[in-house]
Amino acid sequence: MMKVHCLLCGEELREIILEKRVRQACPRCGWIYYPQLKVSAGVLLEENNALLLVQRRIEPWKGFWYLPAGYLEVDEDPMCGAVRETCEETGLEVTITGLRAVSMYQDDPRGNGILIVYNAVRSGGELCGSDESMSVGFYQREEIYQLPLAGSSHTRIIQDWINEKEKN
Repeated sequence: MMKVHCLLCGEELREIILEKRVRQACPRCGWIYYPQLKVSAGVLLEENNALLLVQRRIEPWKGFWYLPAGYLEVDEDPMCGAVRETCEETGLEVTITGLRAVSMYQDDPRGNGILIVYNAVRSGGELCGSDESMSVGFYQREEIYQLPLAGSSHTRIIQDWINEKEKN
């Protein structure tokens, strides 16, 4: 197990039971390490009954498909992060029209987190890939069934969209 040290005094942290959980705490100054969830934001963009998806170029889930999304910067508003990630990954500029979903994920090897997805409409830009994407495009629900999807949160939100389309 990797040694973890106190951010305040540098002492090696030790396990304690606090709040009915195992925690890492500093025996010298009492500082307690509370792990935090990663926060990601992205968009659900639909045009002509097709959904914008990105095929990952990098691990984890290299080659799998997901909504345009990514980690937020520590000082970034989630809506701004969703707009930024969409542009970085697809070349499209978008306008947020509302909150779509908030979903917790526990299957990412980089750590557990929360995915915030907004509904959006295209406001500019040209569809193109990036260093992080192998392919980008709009896909009908029938086509999506053939694609391997990345991560439980993305899969759940994409499946909800498909279910909505099948009801109409």
